[in-house]
Amino acid sequence: MFHSIEKQVADAFHAHIQVRYGVDLSVTIEQPRQSDFGEIAVPAAFQLAKRLRQAPKKIAAELAAEIGPIPGVAALEVAGNGYINLRLDRGAYAAALLRGEEEGMSAAGGKIIVEHTNINPNKAAHIGHLRNATLGDTFVRMLRASGAQVEVQNYIDNTGVQVADVVVGFHFLEHKTTADVEALLADPAVRFDYYCWDLYAHTSSYYKEQPESLAWRSETLHAIEAGEGELARMAHLVADAVVQAHLKTMLRLDVEYDVLPRESEILHLQFWAAAFEQLKQRKAIYLESEGKNAGCWVMPGLSEEGKVIVRSNGTVTYVGKDIAYQLWKFGLLGKDFHYRPLMTYADGRVLWVSTDTPTAGEHHFGNGSRVYNVIDARQSYLQDVVAAGLRGLGYAAQAEQSIHFSYEMVALSPRCCADLGIPLSEEDRQRPYVEVSGRKGLGVKADDLMDNLIAKALAEVDARHVEKPAAERQRVAEQIAIGALRYFLLKFTRTSVIAFDLQEALSFEGETGPYVQYAAVRARNILRKLEERGETLPDFAAELSAEALGRQLQSEDFWQVLLAASKVDSALDGALSAGEPAHVARYAFQLAQAFNNFYHQYPILQEESREKKVFLLWMTDFFRRQLERTAGILGIQIPEYM
Repeated sequence: MFHSIEKQVADAFHAHIQVRYGVDLSVTIEQPRQSDFGEIAVPAAFQLAKRLRQAPKKIAAELAAEIGPIPGVAALEVAGNGYINLRLDRGAYAAALLRGEEEGMSAAGGKIIVEHTNINPNKAAHIGHLRNATLGDTFVRMLRASGAQVEVQNYIDNTGVQVADVVVGFHFLEHKTTADVEALLADPAVRFDYYCWDLYAHTSSYYKEQPESLAWRSETLHAIEAGEGELARMAHLVADAVVQAHLKTMLRLDVEYDVLPRESEILHLQFWAAAFEQLKQRKAIYLESEGKNAGCWVMPGLSEEGKVIVRSNGTVTYVGKDIAYQLWKFGLLGKDFHYRPLMTYADGRVLWVSTDTPTAGEHHFGNGSRVYNVIDARQSYLQDVVAAGLRGLGYAAQAEQSIHFSYEMVALSPRCCADLGIPLSEEDRQRPYVEVSGRKGLGVKADDLMDNLIAKALAEVDARHVEKPAAERQRVAEQIAIGALRYFLLKFTRTSVIAFDLQEALSFEGETGPYVQYAAVRARNILRKLEERGETLPDFAAELSAEALGRQLQSEDFWQVLLAASKVDSALDGALSAGEPAHVARYAFQLAQAFNNFYHQYPILQEESREKKVFLLWMTDFFRRQLERTAGILGIQIPEYM
């Protein structure tokens, strides 16, 4: 609601300024420095002053006097040296909220593609992958809440070095056959992605001790790229099994996808070959004839020596395949994958995976107008290379719409390491955070972390609600734990290194997921207690006229909390503009704070005045809906109790 009024105000000033002064001005909307100055501040007079060579205060006075009525605005006042402060019609504003006139945001443009998670299918997911998936999934929810059409992709690098190293471990170190690996997969006592975690660390360690064994990696990579033989079959088996494990892990976080494009099909369907021809024809790359890169195809301009796209032995680098993939995302490659259904989510949506075999009733993905790649900040250079490849091919507009949604790493606090039983040196115990490394086998598996959080949450739920059924307590504990995890991973800006801390994440106090959940549960409980007393929820529309709402909202406290609760879309718009899910998390916390203050200050069910009691109940119900909506954008469920 507040966001729609902001837009109406900006549009009204824009139109009037264009007619009055002949200036096409992008009007800025601000918040007044103090709440008693009004609800909206317009600094347009300052924006116009230089162009018109007039004093801002004079321009502001003209605008305020001449602009005419704006729906929902009760008064305009010139303040300071040229601000125009607007006061809203409180009764009309609340009445519109009561009638359900909260705006649905509408996003312009075509399909937006968000690629996230992208875990190498060689071992169990770890805590760093959880930040990627949670950021990507929440950004998708934000875009969809704004009305955008979004396609969610999770790229599977099933032919890369990491998968090859696990195959090396199975074949050369453990001397296992494909049949042996199949037997491992069939053994219910074996967590296959966990097994691969240890095997990958063992293989990496072996390479260091026996450098000549790296020849096994090259042999395995060539076999995988050719797609033939025992090593290729084993790689296919390993990658598919680990992908299934990753999908289960991500479902625990409420993370879902639309399609899984796989690198194997980029190779088999000649995506790279098509991209390579485009790059050569348009001279976006050149064949180096001298120096250390002699015989390589190189993209110029990114460094003094350029970036190698194809090695002298003819193998394509990772970034080369990524350029082909990015061209496909924008519909510029002239090729498409084939697709087969992989699984069906609980809501009936089908998750598709790429295949190189034509299937009946072909589906189509890609062809986006904007692409967000959720990849950690350490990959910034490679993302720049991908964008440079698009520009080199003449696709400047698409390069501008190719956005690296970067983020910093996740580490662990020393206290979290102690909670998880990870041994630390005295030096590490004194550090602000401890880095993890999957290659070294030092890290926290995502499922272990979630299991630990759930166990701690369950202990708290059991202590408070021993009378509830065990299955119900388990579900509540899972909702609290996952809410705590998601909120912790979201509340920091993307440029912040996170030191994850179990105890801080699960706290019911402070800026945490459980604090937000608890506020929504409290709101529900008030409405439930009303029914338990034999009363029914009032017909708010019948009992609360605009005049009655206006009377109640003469209280500045009531007005400020109602404003706070009605700014979901305004907060969402700002977060999307900044590309910062942390802004939505912060708003959710502020909304929970506002409700908790309201809850403690006003004994709603004991209120004797009928009009005020109905108003307070409406405010409670409105808070509940806004808290649930905001939590939903963050991917946080609200439990039945806490």
